[in-house]
This record gives sequence, structure tokens and C-alpha cells, in this order.
Amino acid sequence: MTPLVIAHRGASALHPPGNTIAAFAAAVDLGADWVELDVHALADGSLVVHHDPVLPDGRALHDLVAAELPEWVPLLGASLDACGPLGVNVEIKGDGPMALRDALVADTVALLVDRGDTDRFLITSFERSIIDAARAIAPQIPTGFLTTEDPLDGDLLDRVTDGGHGAINPWDLRVTADLVDAAHRRGLMVNVWTVDRPDRIGELAAMGVDAIITNLPDRCRAVLSGG
Repeated sequence: MTPLVIAHRGASALHPPGNTIAAFAAAVDLGADWVELDVHALADGSLVVHHDPVLPDGRALHDLVAAELPEWVPLLGASLDACGPLGVNVEIKGDGPMALRDALVADTVALLVDRGDTDRFLITSFERSIIDAARAIAPQIPTGFLTTEDPLDGDLLDRVTDGGHGAINPWDLRVTADLVDAAHRRGLMVNVWTVDRPDRIGELAAMGVDAIITNLPDRCRAVLSGG
């Protein structure tokens, strides 16, 4: 089966640094299947879409309220609207204050549940405690583990499966055919990040990965379509 094309922070190469309404809308126009985005909590409890825990001017997101955000930094609700019919991989960031983490997870999950059609969402994180908490609140929303580790080193895949999670999102440099086979034997989807080179996109497709997370969704789509 042809891998899904997941636009990393939207069409982030076209609209750098991504995670903007323009990047998400462009991902729809460029033929992506899904969008990947990052979520933090603000001081007022608002859910904001931004990769880093601080803005380029050095202000920490957890110290701000929604009214203090730059115009180009969107909230999660508006971001989901901009993604239209696409699936959305929501990465819940674990680099904010621990005091905000429980509310960040609970509020993100609640918003996704309110949207309905929970199969079009995937909650991921580098922190297993975050995806464990999300799954405990709403087991109907698929969850997956992000990692830079070698998933074949030790029992990582078994721990992900035992936690009830349905996907692993490994760093491209860790991905081999053996990993894909091992994950699939456990019923895990394999969503690889972040891949822009046409030759590597072709290699991953041949391995049978389930999705490719890319900054260039139109290029990825063209390669997968044989263009």
C-alpha cells in the first residue's frame, strides 16, 4: 500500500517555519493526506501551535496569554479548521512546565473528542507518559510514540504495544526494513520523520512504511505516484 503523505508542520518548506494557517492550508492544496503539528499550553490554558517552547523573540509560551501571541502563531482550534478534511497528527510537546502538562494533555484530548471523527487524529509525543495519559482519557483516539532511539534496541516496540498505542514515529535514520517488519508484526503503524529526499522516499515506500512525514508534501506525493 502506498504510504500516506504527512505534511510536517504543514507545507513548511513553502511557508517556513511551518505551524501556521498558511502552511496548513497549503498542505491541503498540495495533496497531503495528513498534517503534523505541535501543541503547547499558554498561561491562560489556551492551546497554541508552535514547535519550540519559546517564540523567536525569547518569550516563553507558558508565560503568555492568547492575546499576546504574534498574529502568525495560531491556536489549535483554528489550525484544525485550516487542515480541512485532512487527518492531523497532533504532537503534544513535553518541554513546557510540568505544572501545565496534565491540563495540556486533557484539554488537547477534549478538543479532539469534541471535533468528532477521532480516527482522523493521531496523538504523538516523545514522552510516553503523555501518550499514556491521552489514551487513558480517550482510548478512541489513536496514539503513537515519537522516538530518535533505535526501536529494535531493547523492548521499545513491546512497551509501545503493551501501552495500547497503535503507532511508532521513528526518526528516518533509524528506519530499516527489519524495523518496519518488527513493528508490523506487533500491529504498529510506522510513520517516518522527516524525509524530503526523493530517493529515500522511494526506499521507505519499498520497505512498506505506513506514512512519510515531509516538509515537501507535493514532492513526496509525486515520488510516490511515480512522477
